[in-house]
Amino acid sequence: MQIPLKILIVEDEMIIAANLAMQLEKIGYEILGIIPRGEDAINAIKTDKPDLVLMDINLKGELDGIETATQMQLYGSIPIIYLTANTDVAHFTRAKATNPYAFLSKPFKKLDLKHAIELAGEKILAEKSEPQSNVEKFVLDDRIFVRHNEVMVKIIIEDIYYLEADRNYCQVYTKGNTYLLVNTLKNMEDKLPPQQFQRIHRSYIVNIKHINEVAQNHITVDKTILPLSKELRKDLLNRLNMI
Repeated sequence: MQIPLKILIVEDEMIIAANLAMQLEKIGYEILGIIPRGEDAINAIKTDKPDLVLMDINLKGELDGIETATQMQLYGSIPIIYLTANTDVAHFTRAKATNPYAFLSKPFKKLDLKHAIELAGEKILAEKSEPQSNVEKFVLDDRIFVRHNEVMVKIIIEDIYYLEADRNYCQVYTKGNTYLLVNTLKNMEDKLPPQQFQRIHRSYIVNIKHINEVAQNHITVDKTILPLSKELRKDLLNRLNMI
C-alpha cells in the first residue's frame, strides 16, 4: 500500500523538477512546491512542513543541497532523499552525515526513485507509529546521566551552560566540569527540556537561563562568547523577556 506523502522538491533545473513533480503526482503523491534555492527551501519547510524532501546537491544561491539539509535539521528531523550527479566520495561523505533516507545518482531510473520514496514512506510511518508503553514510569527530569571515565555520571540540567557539537561527539559545559559524550548534538537536543534549551547555531545549544548578553551575532554565557546564527537569532529573542 502506498503511503500518502507531502513532498517538497528542491532542484534548480526546472525542466527536471517539473517532470519529476508530474510523475509523482500521477502516482498519488502531493507536491508542495519546486524550489531552486536552498535559502528559500529552509523558509518553506517552516510553513509547508513536508513529509519528505527530494534534494539536489547542486543548487542556485549560497547553499548547496547538503548545507541546506543540515540547516533544515535545525528545525526538526526532515527526511531527505538526495538526487545528484555528484557521486564522488567527498560529496557522499558530506551527504551521509545528514542521515538521508536515500542517495540516488543522476540519471536515475523512475522505478528506483519510486522504490526509494516508498521505502522512505514506510520508515516515516514506522517512526510515527512506534508503540507507547502503557506503564507509567517515574523519571527524574531534573538530571541526566552520561558515561564519563567508564561510569555513569549525574549532571543536573540546571547546571548545564551550553553544548557544543564536535563531529559525532558533543561537549557538555557545566558549572563544574566539561564532558565529552559519544553522542550527536541533535540527539542531545532531543533529550533536553525544550523549554530551557535553545539552539543558537548549528554547533551550539544553550541553556537560556545562563545567557548574560545577546549581541548581533553572538551571545555570552559565563564569560564565554558563543556564535549566534542569523537564522536562529529571532527564535532566541522571542524567548527572552526584553524591555
